[in-house]
Amino acid sequence: MSSIRVDMTMSLDGYVTGPDDGPDAPLGVGGFRLFNWLDKRNDPGPSGEVYADSLATRALISGRRTYELAGRWGGDHHNGVPIFVLTHEVPGEAPPGSVRYVTDVAECAALGRAAVGDGVAMVHGAGAAQALLRAGEVDELELHVVPVLLGRGRRLFDHLAAEHVELELVRQMRTEQVDDPGQHVLHLRYRVQR
Repeated sequence: MSSIRVDMTMSLDGYVTGPDDGPDAPLGVGGFRLFNWLDKRNDPGPSGEVYADSLATRALISGRRTYELAGRWGGDHHNGVPIFVLTHEVPGEAPPGSVRYVTDVAECAALGRAAVGDGVAMVHGAGAAQALLRAGEVDELELHVVPVLLGRGRRLFDHLAAEHVELELVRQMRTEQVDDPGQHVLHLRYRVQR
């Protein structure tokens, strides 16, 4: 069975970027701090395992803002998987690589599910995550919680419907980097209860 999984790194106070994110500062002021744990992505241990899981996903759904600020990932996020960019408006130019622009949330989710078969479609971007959550299309949340308070920026869970959503914790892993506390992160995976 296919699954749509939001996969986001966030500060303890819920920010996925620092303030003033834009083309010259894709993660905003101080936002790169959220990704220090990726320095250990090739090491054995929790961060390496979580990173390997993300590369096993078979499609990517991204918000347009995230896609653009990430330099369009050069048309290939990982392993040539299809990339579905959820956008309000389809640009005039042809997208690179395996990218497809989609304006309807339900259609985007359906395309992601069809592309992965019985696998996982990963979601990047606060806007896409919020839209898919509002539409009831998210099956799992993979959150990498970094012990820092950014105080400002772009929050992952803003603009959601005022509905109660129950989550079941299905995996919890944490790093213990004694030599570099900047590497600490708590990896949490939740299943959305329906």
